[in-house]
Amino acid sequence: MPKIDDVHLVFDANCAPRRVMGLFAVKWVSIVLHALDRWPGGRCRTGQLQRALPGISKKMLVQTLRDVEARGLVTRHVHTVVPPKVEYELTPLGKTFAEAVEMLYRWGEEHQEALDELETNMASAQALIESSGDEPVLEEN
Repeated sequence: MPKIDDVHLVFDANCAPRRVMGLFAVKWVSIVLHALDRWPGGRCRTGQLQRALPGISKKMLVQTLRDVEARGLVTRHVHTVVPPKVEYELTPLGKTFAEAVEMLYRWGEEHQEALDELETNMASAQALIESSGDEPVLEEN
């Protein structure tokens, strides 16, 4: 929980917002969990996930799956068949995280025009920075 220190709000390293943001540190985590949540039957193979997520490399997908498995958000099921078969499925904790992610994604669907405008503004600002050679300066209070 944030503490008020004079006029500053302090979010220490163990506060919930920073711990949750740590789950988003890997670019593909939220969409991988979203895909697993939406997958018919609830279990999915690596190749199926990769085809459902254009732009993710196999290496990045495997790293992401290992990360979310280590965090307890996904369970890996290894079938003893030839050729080997591995499937992934959300844990109960992963399902609750995917529900929260789904709310963010719904917000994105409802605000597509605003997101388009934000992306255009960001591209314009980046082009201006690159053309001027200036780096933005952050002020500390």
